[in-house]
Formats: sequence, structure tokens, C-alpha cells
Amino acid sequence: MRPRLPEERPEEPPTGHKIAHPVIDADGGRAGFLGVSLGAAAPYRVLDEARCVYGRRHRAPHRRCDCGFHCVHERAVAEGLLVSEQYRRAVLLQVSVLGSYIRFEHGFRYQRQRVRTMTVAPCPCGAAAGVLADAGWGRDGRRVLEAACAGCVGGRARWTLDAFARLAGEGLRVVAAPGARLTGAAPGVPELVAEAALLQARLDWFQGQLARLGEAMGGADPEPGER
Repeated sequence: MRPRLPEERPEEPPTGHKIAHPVIDADGGRAGFLGVSLGAAAPYRVLDEARCVYGRRHRAPHRRCDCGFHCVHERAVAEGLLVSEQYRRAVLLQVSVLGSYIRFEHGFRYQRQRVRTMTVAPCPCGAAAGVLADAGWGRDGRRVLEAACAGCVGGRARWTLDAFARLAGEGLRVVAAPGARLTGAAPGVPELVAEAALLQARLDWFQGQLARLGEAMGGADPEPGER
């Protein structure tokens, strides 16, 4: 006879971490998330209940299936997933694990969840993200969004982080990770003087080239009929 696993009855819902793509309905009415693995088949809201992605009638999470929401215990583990090329445009979520769940060594598989915080990575250029812009793809009537700064968003449809939080509802908190910082000390007076001298030398060279080009054009034999 197979022994039953011990049941947990925590006073507070367990906390977990995961990554996902932020999405917004095609009409711009509501916001949510799209998972990066099994969850990619079923977009979800800030407060939502998992359903079996295989269409089976059992309630998630079922012990003989891999359905249900998934998350890891440690934030650092979820952040490590963002290093992979296919996940670079995803966001980091902090979630509350609700309902029944199955605990594993590295995380949970569970019935319901509430997304507490969404952390948006910097724009690919390295600057802190100011908006979430249309990523150019979507699923099931929802646009996938990606982080962008004011200089890189271009003419794409975009939503501010606050606007996304309002559309998502349920008290979602959205924060932007800090952008890349320059390393090393700021240049001093000697470095700036040297840079100015280099720029002046380049300007002198261009002026010399323009002068020689002007002399060459002015000294050419005139065309017939121009004498």
C-alpha cells in the first residue's frame, strides 16, 4: 500500500517565484501573463485557478499528471532562468501559492495563485524599462509585451508600468529593475582635455580634406561651352 505524504497546513500561503511573459487583451481591456513552458497553452490572470492543460476532467494539481501552476522556492533560481536566450524578454513574478499544492525539492505545483509582484527587466539597450511595448507576437487574442525604454520603443503600442498594473488589477505591484550602470570613475579634467584635443584634431583633418576636395574641383578643366 502506498504511504500518503504528510499534509501541510501553513498559517500563511507559501511564497514562490516564476517567470512569464506579460500579455494584454487585444482590445486593451485586461492584462495577465503567459507561461514559458506548459503554461504557454493557457494565459492566466493575477488571481487565477489552474486547469489541466491536457483537457482532462480532474482538478489540478493531480498526482498522476503534471498540470497546475508551477513555481520555484528561491528567487535566485527564477532569475537564473532569465539568462536563457528564449526567456530574456520575460518578467519575474513573486506569487502566493493558494489552494492545494504538492511540494517538491525546488518548488511547488499547485491549484491557485495570486501574483503579488512583477519585476520588469531592463530594456535590451541596458536602460531601465519605462514601458511595456508590443513584442510582435501573441496568443489566444492577447498581445505579448516586452520591456522597452523611451528611446527604443519607437512607434509600437505601449503601456506604462502603472497602466499595466491597473489593467491587471488585484493589487499587482509592478517594478522596474535598475538599468545597467557604467563601471569605473567618471572622467576628470585631464581626460576631458585629451578628448577635446582628439576631437579638434579630427575636425582639422576633415577640414583639410574638404579644402583639398574644393581645390581639385575648382582646378578641373571646364567643359566645352563653358569657356
